[in-house]
Amino acid sequence: MKLSVIMPVYNEVDTVLKVVDQVDAVDIEKEIIIVNDCSSDGTREKLETLRDRKHIKVVHHERNQGKGAAIRTAQALLTGDVVIIQDADLEYSPTEYPKLLLPIAQDRADVVFGSRYSGTEILVDSFWHYLGNKILTTFSNVVSNIHLTDMETCYKMIKVPLFKELEIECNCFGFEPEITAKLAKKQCRIFEVPISYQARRFDEGKKIGWVDGVKAFYYILKYNLMR
Repeated sequence: MKLSVIMPVYNEVDTVLKVVDQVDAVDIEKEIIIVNDCSSDGTREKLETLRDRKHIKVVHHERNQGKGAAIRTAQALLTGDVVIIQDADLEYSPTEYPKLLLPIAQDRADVVFGSRYSGTEILVDSFWHYLGNKILTTFSNVVSNIHLTDMETCYKMIKVPLFKELEIECNCFGFEPEITAKLAKKQCRIFEVPISYQARRFDEGKKIGWVDGVKAFYYILKYNLMR
């Protein structure tokens, strides 16, 4: 079973190659599709050093469009059986891939969410980030009628044919509630497994903030109830 790893990248010059090496170290057949969303900090030049790795595709946006737009660009390039989104920071560990893949490989799931808040080792996050995530997840659960502990997780492993059916509209971080709503409407088999997580602080480059949280409420309503 071949894994497609989509890596949206924006100004991650200090971590992007480390993450690529971590993904490469996982003993699973894979392709890596990196979409550089018009980085301006030297990330583009770092990515050019990967051109000799035949399983890696690098695409550059000539203007900054957002994480969802980067994922949409990669969506058309997938050749694997299952896909996962991998942020280019060091918050999520690719060593979790086999755990996420297992329910799909056993034909028990079509989608597997990696939950940061369901009883696994975790670097303590800020209270307000944790609370915001729980409120958004609960609100999403209410309107989508599925029970998740971490809707906003980056790690959503999805069968590629199902993923390609999804019309990704959000250009920004609204991708997470959008895709959750659209998967719930398809009534596919969704699993959730615990994963490790190392939260990054804002002074370390974390990009999602309270404004994105407010927008997420709108996207939850839009994609669950207005379509």
